[in-house]
Amino acid sequence: MTTFVIDAQVAVDLAVGGATIPPEHSLAAPTLLRSQVLALVYHSVQHGEIDERTGRKVLDDIRAMRIRLLGDRSLQDQAWRIAATLNWPDAYRAEYIALTRLQADALATTDPELAAAASAFVTTVSPADILQS
Repeated sequence: MTTFVIDAQVAVDLAVGGATIPPEHSLAAPTLLRSQVLALVYHSVQHGEIDERTGRKVLDDIRAMRIRLLGDRSLQDQAWRIAATLNWPDAYRAEYIALTRLQADALATTDPELAAAASAFVTTVSPADILQS
């Protein structure tokens, strides 16, 4: 089984695309994914990119995905160290790298800055790789 850490944008993209995750793959994310997904979808509704009904369906579809959410002390400690190493002003994105390092095989992101930084620590892949059997 391959475990992928996904960021908030990937979660939204998978939900909007109606993606079916192959059974031999599993998804994980830091617990902050919930708030980040909510913020992304709410922003899309507020800016007229999607209507509220569609936004709420996207959130429901993400909640229905089998995503293991983690946020323990070890993850936070790793994220702190990674953020400090990268001299980032916060540790949000570092949580994705830390979780990948601790519990997963690869990080799937569409964020080029996150992918570039993460590649020094973990394997990064495109979201399309999640859908490959």
